[in-house]
Amino acid sequence: MRLEELKIIVTGGASGMGAHFAKRLHEAGAEVAVGDVNEEGLAALPEGIHTRRLDVSSEEDCQAFVGWAAEAMGGLNGLINNAGIIRDGLLVKKSRRTGELKKMPLEQLTSVLDVNLVGATLMVREVAGQMIESETKPGVIVNISSIARHGSRGQTNYVAAKAALAANTTTWMRELAPYGIRVGAVAPGMIETPMTEGMKQSARDALVASIPLGRIGTPEDIWQAVKFVCECDYFSGRTIDVDGGGAMG
Repeated sequence: MRLEELKIIVTGGASGMGAHFAKRLHEAGAEVAVGDVNEEGLAALPEGIHTRRLDVSSEEDCQAFVGWAAEAMGGLNGLINNAGIIRDGLLVKKSRRTGELKKMPLEQLTSVLDVNLVGATLMVREVAGQMIESETKPGVIVNISSIARHGSRGQTNYVAAKAALAANTTTWMRELAPYGIRVGAVAPGMIETPMTEGMKQSARDALVASIPLGRIGTPEDIWQAVKFVCECDYFSGRTIDVDGGGAMG
């Protein structure tokens, strides 16, 4: 599928990787609809990109957004499932000083699952349903997983969501292939985004030292993999790790 043929939704597209994907698609001639809770970021996107507030953890929001996007773009044949949050912490931890045992609060666990997994699943359900109902084919869905799906200390909630998203990429590929819809996933390692800008320099240096290619990735690095999934008509059901050689694997 050529990029200029796409009428595609990008979730979490007001900043970071999502904004980069939206801009690159727009530059390539695609029709793009971006949803995010960050309305200020949405307003800063280039003219010509369709924008609307979207909370992917809300079923009502997902349903309304997909219907609006299909109407605004005159159809719908793609989705980049990029929306995500992190709320890191150990599942359980005993204080060496006080002996107090601390546990990850349920809300900290479920809030990440609600956005990163449930929200992504709702968007696939609604976008696929829209394409099947309108008999649109071919179609493509790109899930943004994470290299953290292999296991990452202090990220029980995030790991669970991103591992499930990678597994469901194969599930959805099998379910949606009869309708001409491909489903692939890209799993970034550590990438330069607003989420990583606040890292302590010592932690950043240690991270870079652990990456065989010797640098943190950029949104453009991930875009190249997303572009491949969109354009390669024989790719489906698999997850591509883009992590500079295994920073978190």
